[in-house]
Amino acid sequence: MTTPPPFEVYLDFDNTLTPFDVVDAIIRDFSVDDEWKRIEEEWESGRIGSRECLERQFARLRVTRPALSDYLAQIPVEPALPELFAHLRARAVPFAILSDSCEWIIRRILAARGIEAPPIFANALEFDGDRLSISFPYFASICTRCGNCKTSHIMRRNRPDGTRKIYVGDGRSDVCPAGFCEVLFAKDGLYRHYAPLRPDCIQFDSLDTVLNQLKSLIP
Repeated sequence: MTTPPPFEVYLDFDNTLTPFDVVDAIIRDFSVDDEWKRIEEEWESGRIGSRECLERQFARLRVTRPALSDYLAQIPVEPALPELFAHLRARAVPFAILSDSCEWIIRRILAARGIEAPPIFANALEFDGDRLSISFPYFASICTRCGNCKTSHIMRRNRPDGTRKIYVGDGRSDVCPAGFCEVLFAKDGLYRHYAPLRPDCIQFDSLDTVLNQLKSLIP
């Protein structure tokens, strides 16, 4: 009997494992003024990358660590998320979260739901009273599009021959890493980008679709 090829799974976080963009919500709810909207427009038009966008937006936030922790404890995750993680762990499938959000934010949301976090590759967040600063340990100077070069985490791994890489995401920061994966689950902007390029791209609106497909792909 032929052994099936191994798999790896890479997951975006905001608006993929959660039902909306958490960073956007934080910026909206804790900014000192509406300047964040103008900064967002610069990013959407391509005049600045996400690193500069996030640096400038986070500099305008005013919230303490305890207050933000309480706020994040109320953030919902996709209902299928716990079962998805359990399914992958039960089958010893390596998986990781790749995000242009912050590791502390992601861990706080998962911990509040009692969900054990997988490896997380994301930006770093520091507090000084009610002021926040964001740093970028995985920034790639050759590309200014993203604060966290998600592709680098996929490319640097040693893996068995024939491993099939699965990507699940929704937005601009997912376009590059998705191109290096054999299986793609996409929604929103990521799907609009890849639908005409990859007929095998699987569209999803909720994580239930991803879970059901993975149960067939990795029984």
